[in-house]
Amino acid sequence: MSNEPGKCRDDEIYRYNERRWEAMVQANALFTRPRLNLTPESARAFVNAEGLLGELTGKSVLCLAAGGGQQSAAFAILGADVTVVDLAAGQLAKDQQAAAHYGTAVRTIKGDMRDLTGLPRRHYDVVWHPYSINFVPACAEVFGQVARVLKPGGIYYFMCANPHALGMTEADWTGDGYLLREPYQNGTPVLQPYQEFVFADREAGSSVPPSLEYRHTLSSLVNGLANHGFQICSLTEVVNEAGDESHEPGTWDHFTTIVPPWWQFWCRYSGVGSVR
Repeated sequence: MSNEPGKCRDDEIYRYNERRWEAMVQANALFTRPRLNLTPESARAFVNAEGLLGELTGKSVLCLAAGGGQQSAAFAILGADVTVVDLAAGQLAKDQQAAAHYGTAVRTIKGDMRDLTGLPRRHYDVVWHPYSINFVPACAEVFGQVARVLKPGGIYYFMCANPHALGMTEADWTGDGYLLREPYQNGTPVLQPYQEFVFADREAGSSVPPSLEYRHTLSSLVNGLANHGFQICSLTEVVNEAGDESHEPGTWDHFTTIVPPWWQFWCRYSGVGSVR
């Protein structure tokens, strides 16, 4: 089924993100290109390399704010029943393209990560949430929605910005180190520049609005999870694997050997917490 109606906040945050991601699709950004060369082995390495999700055949998986035909394709190949929620119709079309390519089926819903009340309660075994939670100001609001739809004992994976480094880039090299200029305050909006690898065509990427992100402090992440009944199983600080400290200071590869830009959380839902 394709593009079922979901629930969306009609506010500037939603409108900005929708407009930006539709522009990303038009510019063929890295995160909008469906994975059309997956095998069961490479799909497993992509979404379940550590084996924390167990056998996925028959499991119900929600790919949250995860359009683009990447994660949904991997989970479908591994036998999961897949639902994708994303605010960009263009991204959801990529999920349907990937499903048609592999002869699988995915359910796509145009919706908002901040309002999952249109989805069934305690239905999903896995909620897979790639980098997107920083596009909204309050992470705890999203955690509450995930707790509503996840089964007790279910797994919630999400990726987020390192809150200590959001707003810092390779351009902040001073000659001695990288300078953090933005205040460490929860919910602070930060305009993040795009890295060169995001767009194959720099000219096409120039028409895409900048990435407006919000800082989620460490305490807001950890307390937000705990208050909604999540137990943290694993936290990984992710660096660019291509990084090398021998690279020239002030480059992306050097920067990411000094500062891990991203964090990955693996959490288990206890079934006890604040759920709306």
